[in-house]
Amino acid sequence: MKGKKGAMARALTNWKSLAGFEALYKMASVILFAPLLLGALALAMGISGFSYLTHENIGAFLSHPLTVLALLLILLLGAFYEMVDVSAVLFALDQSLQDQRVTPGQIFRFALKNTARAWRAENLPLIPVTLGLLPLVNTGLAAGVLATVSIPSFVFRYLRAHPALPALCAAVLVLATVVGLRWMYAVCCFTLEGRRFADARRQGAALGRGGRLGDLAMLIAVQAASSAVYMVFLLLVMALASLLGRSLSEIFLLKWLGASAVWLAIVLALSAIAALAVPVGYGCVGLLYFRRKALSGALPGHTAAPALAGGQPSRGRRRLLRIGAVCALTAGSLTIGFLLSTGGINPHIEYLRTTEITAHRGACALYPENTMAAFVGAQDLGADWIELDVQQSRDGQLVVTHDTNLKRVTGVNANTWDLTYEQIAALDAGSFFSPEFAGERIPLLTDVLDFAEQNGVKLNIELKPSGHETDLEKAVVDAIRDAGLEDACVVTSQAYRVLEALKAYDESITTVYVMRFAYGSIDKLSAADAFSVEARSVTPSLVSRVHNAGKGLYVWTVNTERSIGRMIELSVDNIITDNVDLAKQCIYESRYSDLLEDYVDLLQ
Repeated sequence: MKGKKGAMARALTNWKSLAGFEALYKMASVILFAPLLLGALALAMGISGFSYLTHENIGAFLSHPLTVLALLLILLLGAFYEMVDVSAVLFALDQSLQDQRVTPGQIFRFALKNTARAWRAENLPLIPVTLGLLPLVNTGLAAGVLATVSIPSFVFRYLRAHPALPALCAAVLVLATVVGLRWMYAVCCFTLEGRRFADARRQGAALGRGGRLGDLAMLIAVQAASSAVYMVFLLLVMALASLLGRSLSEIFLLKWLGASAVWLAIVLALSAIAALAVPVGYGCVGLLYFRRKALSGALPGHTAAPALAGGQPSRGRRRLLRIGAVCALTAGSLTIGFLLSTGGINPHIEYLRTTEITAHRGACALYPENTMAAFVGAQDLGADWIELDVQQSRDGQLVVTHDTNLKRVTGVNANTWDLTYEQIAALDAGSFFSPEFAGERIPLLTDVLDFAEQNGVKLNIELKPSGHETDLEKAVVDAIRDAGLEDACVVTSQAYRVLEALKAYDESITTVYVMRFAYGSIDKLSAADAFSVEARSVTPSLVSRVHNAGKGLYVWTVNTERSIGRMIELSVDNIITDNVDLAKQCIYESRYSDLLEDYVDLLQ
């Protein structure tokens, strides 16, 4: 090999092609691998009868035979995914040091071929070796992430109750480091020299003999640098996002934009870390391997070279590939952010789920309740759900209003069942809140469903039976069906008989039992898929019992920072609030460490 500077310069020959491969491959992981992994977990939970996992039932779930099979499948999928990535990095580095330019397609073809070879019977031990090396080569990036993510308090409580566990974890980490250093070069010998695993293991062990402490020092230095780069990158992006969000919030008077911008910045940073973890870690291992081979005077035979096929792409094609890679990485990051923010990636596992926010009667702190203005405002504020109340008019129309008597919101002393919808629609439902909203009307449920369908909003529809309605439950379910929003609506009521009637008419409809207080085995109420409980009645034991029964827990009406924080700590599924701004900020702060919170506070 040439001098140090020349070698390092050559090592970067194919960085653009590798970056393109990584961007496309990580995008594919969002589209293909993530759904496969989550699907395997969901299938295992469904078959074994666990619809919700908590710290109390996780042991029983993990010991179930079907869970073991599902986890084995997940492990195999993860091993395949990582082996392709590792093979790609080592191949690109090998070709760079030979001054050979390769394309993302050539990198991918070699990676698949090498991964297929790893799954032969005689080479299978390479799979756990490759996975076992990941902590050793990704410690710095993992440390950076852990420094910025809030650890749930139950973890610290568990560690205090089991003081021997940290020592055991440290011992396992030391053992893994020792074994990893001994077998670290086996993956390189297998991939770049075409050896079988047994031969690659012996050759790799011999190659590293006498210099493992130096290898460890180099890995530690690279990991420390990776962690520092991650932290600096994250803080700079957060600074830009926070300042931008603050400027936009002043323009649009939307305070939540600042927190949303920071949240998006963190998603982008974590996506970048996920894309760079393997290239940085195994790139370092590859360079150490080539250094060892050079010192021993025995450079690898470069068996990777014959795998190349086809000439170099044209300048226009290379430009398209670069644009495609950038688009893929951006799309993947935004997809991850969207799925996280909308609950698309939100497994039914306590402490992993994201607590969702429901705007009570729309954004009723800023707009007249249960009006289209309130529902549009709730969407603008970023609420996950919108709660509304439904009653029937004299002519059987489904009207959206909370009180049976309309005097409070319209000034007219009349009950909903005494008026037709034509008469109700003529009333002013906005002036009671502010003259600014004079002329705001009481909408029909169908109006709100149309709005939800057009804007991707989820609805919490509470039925308010008065004793004067006719087939209220059937009419509401039919309206939801007609709008095609069965999966985007829950129907709630304080009357359990209403839930029974809903289930009798359509068993698939999601029902929620609304209660002012809860005592006893409420999880036995089979007509309720979830429970909505007044905040003062929510206890840790209630949350555990409801979740262990596979049901969700909503809490109302939570409007102070202290009470919202308590509900987040208890891992309730949904917070119903008048103050969407505050709830979003509290949930954002609960996800990340004091370091990020202090930094954002400083910027603001």
